[in-house]
Amino acid sequence: MEHKFIINIKNLNQYFGQKTLRSQILFDINLTIKSGEIMIMTGPSGSGKTTLLTLIGGLRSVQEGSLKFLDRELHGATNEQLVEVRRHIGYIFQAHNLLDFLTARQNVQMSLELHKDVSKWEAYTQSEAMLHAVKLENHMNYYPSDLSGGQKQRVAIARALVSHPKLVLADEPTAALDSKSGRDVVSLMQQLAKEQNCAILIVTHDNRILDVADRIICMEDGRLNKEIS
Repeated sequence: MEHKFIINIKNLNQYFGQKTLRSQILFDINLTIKSGEIMIMTGPSGSGKTTLLTLIGGLRSVQEGSLKFLDRELHGATNEQLVEVRRHIGYIFQAHNLLDFLTARQNVQMSLELHKDVSKWEAYTQSEAMLHAVKLENHMNYYPSDLSGGQKQRVAIARALVSHPKLVLADEPTAALDSKSGRDVVSLMQQLAKEQNCAILIVTHDNRILDVADRIICMEDGRLNKEIS
């Protein structure tokens, strides 16, 4: 069954700290993300963008309101349930987070090894195919230290997409790249996500890539403002 919404958030509030020191960081968030959609979230530092991203990604527990991933309610989810949700999500960070002691292929393959139903051989061949897709077929056995910033980020994209996730979360994926590499990286994410019909949520300050979005939302002081497009 195809889910209309990958993400469906209603009246979400989130807090930092305990009791008297508790302060609210997200206020009454309502948001939906559909299959195949590319959404960009902008806003100043400290506005709550990364907090919302970690909640959507099952990396933090929801405190108030409803957050559904593929119709599964994450408010009140156990740690085991959150781990299960994370298997359907690809993550791309500003610092590509590759393991220095693994080759490009091994870094990509590692994300498939979380899936019990994928054999070693399938993981190997799918990783190679994904590195072909990001145009790194000649760099499969290179270590991260031998790759440029743009190449490392392409390995990170391959790693995020190799398990065919339903959702990709990208936190400042172009921040460390020059404009051409940044554009290449985002175009690649866009192309591969469309092919796989997965949704992408990109948090960015990079105005040069806003045109790839189907929708742009802006976060300010823990509140989602009206959509820009």
